[in-house]
Amino acid sequence: MLSLYQCHCSECRKTTGSSANAGLLLSKNQFRWIAGEENIKVFIKSSGYRVNFCATCGSPVPNPTSVQAGFMWIPAGLLDNPPPSLKVSNHIYVDSKASWDEIAGSAKQHAELPLNINKTLL
Repeated sequence: MLSLYQCHCSECRKTTGSSANAGLLLSKNQFRWIAGEENIKVFIKSSGYRVNFCATCGSPVPNPTSVQAGFMWIPAGLLDNPPPSLKVSNHIYVDSKASWDEIAGSAKQHAELPLNINKTLL
């Protein structure tokens, strides 16, 4: 079952221009490129935060997570036909969320990214 994660860290806020960055978190062995990989550009900030985007249209694209090796972040806005059952299951980095951000719903909230995301989030 797929679940959405919302990251509330300051890097995600600055990159998206929003209160949080929603996406799927998949192990790398669950992901493969079908087409367009040659159009991907990468920008890595001094903090290590990574932004992958399409050089043709500017859209964010799936990228390997910088905090935990072996995982891919799939931006939720890229999903053309998400299943109706897809819901936010975890909010991460809530300790650094924007002061104006009010998290609603029953999804789990984590101060940071749990150290063992295999057991905690997936």
